[in-house]
Amino acid sequence: MTKRIILLFSLILTTSVMAQQDTKRFSLQEAIDYALENNRTAKNAARDITAAEKQKWETTSTGLPQISAKIDYNNWLKQQVSLIPAEFFGGNPGEFAEVAFGTKQTMNATITVNQKVFDGSYLVGLQSAKVFLEISKNAKEKTDLEVRKSVIDAYGNVLLSEESIAILKRNIAVLEKNLEETSKIYENGLEEEESVEQLQITLSGVKSNLNNTTRLNTLAYQMLNITLGIDIEDNITLTDSLESLTSQNIVLSLLDAEENVENTIDYKIAANDKRSKELLLKLEKSKALPTIDAFINGGYAGNNNSFDFLKKEQQWFGSSLIGVNMNIPIFSSLGRSAATQRAKINLDKSTDDLLETSQKLKLQISRAKSDYRFSIEDYENKKQNLNLAERIEQKNQTKFFEGIASSFDLRQAQTQLYTSQQEYLQAMLDVINKKAELETVLNELPKN
Repeated sequence: MTKRIILLFSLILTTSVMAQQDTKRFSLQEAIDYALENNRTAKNAARDITAAEKQKWETTSTGLPQISAKIDYNNWLKQQVSLIPAEFFGGNPGEFAEVAFGTKQTMNATITVNQKVFDGSYLVGLQSAKVFLEISKNAKEKTDLEVRKSVIDAYGNVLLSEESIAILKRNIAVLEKNLEETSKIYENGLEEEESVEQLQITLSGVKSNLNNTTRLNTLAYQMLNITLGIDIEDNITLTDSLESLTSQNIVLSLLDAEENVENTIDYKIAANDKRSKELLLKLEKSKALPTIDAFINGGYAGNNNSFDFLKKEQQWFGSSLIGVNMNIPIFSSLGRSAATQRAKINLDKSTDDLLETSQKLKLQISRAKSDYRFSIEDYENKKQNLNLAERIEQKNQTKFFEGIASSFDLRQAQTQLYTSQQEYLQAMLDVINKKAELETVLNELPKN
């Protein structure tokens, strides 16, 4: 019996330890770091950089020596016959002799080395590959910023729902106590039935909100899991609180940050787009230049009436060739001119887009600073309002049980308190989110 108890205790302990190991614990910064490594969108952005690096080398390699080999084997099922004047062989003039030239089977093996000597489009292609790599890095940087912002938003929503559930449960406990006391007073004939009904209505509404918030809490955790890049059903525990994060995210110095739009990722993307359009214009212009390629090849040819090419007795005849090819474009019926003009138009558009992006970013930064400043001010205001609402509700509760205030006055004070509680929680979340938005647009992230 003792052995069974020990075994059962060990099993329970092991299960508990495994459950704790399966539950991942995250502070907000740990969640951000984890998502930057495991978020699926972030991982694909990193893969795009690797692909861009491979494409850069792919473009570079086209200007390096290219070696190719070829083997041809021919077997005449019926050899071609040529007619030769018969008098060449001592025959009668005007007659022809049927002659089959060559052997029935032939095999040729050649190896060729090609080298690009000059090609304007190749030089532009090298520059374009470099710009494409920069664009991929810009996309990765922007993706990381968006992932960070999404984690902060999802993490905050979980904390908001957790805090809401805790507050609603406390409110329900207070309401149930009030309802119980009021019901007893009513049963003794010292209170009206309406007072009981008012409390029942309030309690029913708060319980309904609790049920809905509990469902939203589950969805909030699942959304955070997706953002982190883990399974939607995995268990996680958040170690930061909404209040502590709010205090950490009140950084007034951020409101005085330099508004240098050139440092923002959106400006970098627009600038690289303009650079790519410049290279496309250069590419169209380069198509009017000649291209020069050099080559050298060598090979062996064998002839036989049967397949004896693998025997030592087979005779092979070698050959080699070196040469240069020059292709000079002369006239394209104004096709190249039209393509160049089209590239110039696209460059002009991207130049205007860059200027437009710069102006929009300045406005976006100003708006983000304004929103962040308001969120801090609103947080302080909602904090004061909550303190006032709590005092008002407490006073009305005391007055109600002393028979000075009506049940309607108490319900109004309770409703005002519940609204203030939710507004205070939302104000804390706004401080966190608005700071993240400002950091994202400024591309100024705090160091770990």
